[in-house]
Amino acid sequence: QVQLVESGGGLVQAGKSLRLSCAASGSIVSINAMGWYRQAPGNERELVASITPGSSTNYADSVKGRFTISRDNAENTVYLQMNSLKPEDTAVYYCSATVVVSRGPMSRYWGQGTQVTVSS
Repeated sequence: QVQLVESGGGLVQAGKSLRLSCAASGSIVSINAMGWYRQAPGNERELVASITPGSSTNYADSVKGRFTISRDNAENTVYLQMNSLKPEDTAVYYCSATVVVSRGPMSRYWGQGTQVTVSS
């Protein structure tokens, strides 16, 4: 019913920047919170940043001041601008959205993940 498609991952050197995008499509009535999570090998998935429809944001302490989350409600898209990347930011990044679908309940959806690798 809802698909989240991420793009923008890749391999970069420490100190560089990347911008992730995630577009939601399907039988969408409205989207509540959107966010980015990441999971490094051997670690649990953790919240990186989240944003409400009114653009209130929340960040993990480890990325505050370096990452910026934003969204385009008209395009059902969320972005993550990642600056001053560090090797410890290396992980698979997942987009998440809480969506109300036509003739259905509010549910949480996940993207397929995009790899971000930061070399030292």
